[in-house]
Amino acid sequence: MNRFFTSALGHAASVLGRRGRLLALLPQLAMKLRQTNWKNVNAAAAREKFFVLGRLIKAYALGHYREIPWKTLLLIVAAVIYFLNPLDLLPDLIPLTGLTDDFAVLLWVYNSVGSEINKFLNWEKNKVEQS
Repeated sequence: MNRFFTSALGHAASVLGRRGRLLALLPQLAMKLRQTNWKNVNAAAAREKFFVLGRLIKAYALGHYREIPWKTLLLIVAAVIYFLNPLDLLPDLIPLTGLTDDFAVLLWVYNSVGSEINKFLNWEKNKVEQS
C-alpha cells in the first residue's frame, strides 16, 4: 500500500461517519468518470466497477443497504477517494499512465471485497425484480 492510499483510508474514515460527506463524493465521482478519457486507457471494465462502487456508497449513505462490514466500506470509499485525487502515486495529468495506479487500486479493492460486492449486486437485482 502506498502513502497516498494510506492517506485516502484516513480521509475515508472521516467521511464514513457523515452521510452528507459520503453523498458529496458521488457527484465528484460522476464528474471524474465523465471527464476521464476511457478510450485512451482502454478500461471499460474499470469504469463499470466505479459505477458499482458509487451505487453501493449511495445505497449505504441513504440507509437502503447496510449489509456490509465497516472495514469493507472503508476500503471502497478509500478507493473512490484515491481515484478522485489527481495527485497520487502517478498524477492523473500524465498522459496514458496517470490513471494506471488508480485502476490498480480499484482492482485490488474490488477483488479484495468481491464477495461483499456480489452480495450488493444480488441485493440490487432483487430490489429491481421486486419493483
